[in-house]
Amino acid sequence: SFNNPWRVCTVTQVEELKILVRMFPVWATTIVFSAVYAQMSTMFVEQGMVLDPTIGSFKIPPASLSTFDVVSVIIWVPIYDSILVPIARRFTGKERGFSELQRMGIGLVISILAMSAAAVLEIKRLAIAREAHLVDQNVPVPLSILWQIPQYFLVGASEVFTFIGALEFFYDQSPDAMRSLCSALQLITTALGNYLSAFILTMVAYFTTRGGRPGWIPDNLNEGRLDNFFWLLAGLSFLNFLVYVLCANRFKSKKAA
Repeated sequence: SFNNPWRVCTVTQVEELKILVRMFPVWATTIVFSAVYAQMSTMFVEQGMVLDPTIGSFKIPPASLSTFDVVSVIIWVPIYDSILVPIARRFTGKERGFSELQRMGIGLVISILAMSAAAVLEIKRLAIAREAHLVDQNVPVPLSILWQIPQYFLVGASEVFTFIGALEFFYDQSPDAMRSLCSALQLITTALGNYLSAFILTMVAYFTTRGGRPGWIPDNLNEGRLDNFFWLLAGLSFLNFLVYVLCANRFKSKKAA
């Protein structure tokens, strides 16, 4: 029985397990962020389909606006490295300016702003639909699709802070022999975030369509309340941020431990 590896563990294995257990709460909080990130390919596109896509004689496909997320990342990476890090370094005294946990927290805050921007745009779009008497018609309203650019830029900014910060965090804090595994584990949050987004959509559809009501996200978005869905995600992101702050404050780094 002493040769059974499940009953006899080395001290190194025990310490590695402790490190993984300490990292798990921080890892779990990135799932909600991934659900917010998933809106770029789902609800943002749905919202863009009921906005005016014409720029002169050219029509912008709603799904193509995700390009601005890439542009945002390209812009924010040099800004972060060249401007924000030197400024933060003066206050924190850290070589990287921000710690990985601080960087992730900033990204979570920006994701809340992204969902809030999407909700505000949807409120404006619904107001225009009512003024133009388009509520009963499943047609785009006279509001330019370019107004979606801010929310894509904010999602891109949050991606630079949270995703990159999380990769650095899991690589630095994971056991030396498990760095590749922990980095891959962090990427699983993208899949779990998509599942969470689908689950939230299912629950919203179930609870908001009772009694014959059209619900928040009907086929005709002009008679729906997509803004409430975005506010819901903003609220969940805020609660997730509070949990993250609690977990980050309690986390003991590998060096400190």
